[in-house]
Amino acid sequence: MYKCPWVWWNCTRGMTPRLSIMKFALFLGCVVLSTLAVASGNILNSTLDEDWKNWKSEYEKQYTEDEESYRRMIWDDNMRYIKQHNLEYSMGKHTFTVGMNQFGDLTNKEFNELMNGFRQDEADNSTEEEVDGEDDIEDDEEFEESDEDLKKANVDWRTKGWVTPVKNQGRCGSCWAFSATGAIEGQWAKKHGRLVSLSEQNLVDCDKRSHGCNGGWMSSAFQYVIENRGINSARTYPYEAKRRSCRFRRNDIAAKIRRHRRIGKSERTLARRVKRVGPLAVAINAGRRSFRLYRSGVYYDRRCNGRLNHAVLLVGFGRLRGKKYWLVKNSWGTSWGDKGYIKMAKDRRNNCGIANYVVYPIV
Repeated sequence: MYKCPWVWWNCTRGMTPRLSIMKFALFLGCVVLSTLAVASGNILNSTLDEDWKNWKSEYEKQYTEDEESYRRMIWDDNMRYIKQHNLEYSMGKHTFTVGMNQFGDLTNKEFNELMNGFRQDEADNSTEEEVDGEDDIEDDEEFEESDEDLKKANVDWRTKGWVTPVKNQGRCGSCWAFSATGAIEGQWAKKHGRLVSLSEQNLVDCDKRSHGCNGGWMSSAFQYVIENRGINSARTYPYEAKRRSCRFRRNDIAAKIRRHRRIGKSERTLARRVKRVGPLAVAINAGRRSFRLYRSGVYYDRRCNGRLNHAVLLVGFGRLRGKKYWLVKNSWGTSWGDKGYIKMAKDRRNNCGIANYVVYPIV
């Protein structure tokens, strides 16, 4: 019989609410899985023992003796899911592949509580950002694109040098800060011809409207930068994946913005903005296991609704083997997805709500 890890209430003292919930979920999940294992006679797949050891080594995973069996059960289940999904992909049932990564020992519930930190309710109730009119783009001298022009367009702002390398938020729900810095980095490079990696830790520590590693939203981050007349660079204010006291250095500003705007909820408008403005801060639903284990191809999950829980950076759009996609930069490191990126289905009824919350800064 599987032994469950520590009694949860002895482990949660002094922890953040997010980590307390994680420990409680671990305790309950272990009880449930242990019961099911006994009832069904389920055992671990011994043929995967060497793969399990290699995976733990690759991602530097260490467990207590009691926790090891529980994490292995979850990992085995994810391996079964990956094998089945990719078999169906080879049969033409999916447009993307999945694969094992650093999140293979987490349940979906644990993962969403730990990594997906976009606060949709607070973002929807915020009033800081201006809202674009359909044709309101400041200083735009280009002619209006037709729908046909947009269909043929291929955009990737990485080629212009407006996108920094993929970053890693670690075990902290600070995706909102990475999305915000990415958008500012792009606009700063566009205007000044110089790409500077900006400090997510500056936002995690100092933006008091948001909640650090327990979530936030991008317009709040932009408002903080406006009110404090700038943001520090990542070099000046390095990332630590935890909230600490604010150490913002006013005499060492790396970038500034004047205001920020939110755009209307349509994929057509989203395409026009990313093509003519540059990288945009967007929120998506990243709660599906298929997203967590995404590897390559154009991601589409018909069960992925518009309930937003994760913030990312939209850096372009294009086509892959006839499938239209949005090019999205994530903040889960380069071992996730396609070297840290994901191609998300475009013009498929706003899958995963990608057009529901989009904001960008004006420098």
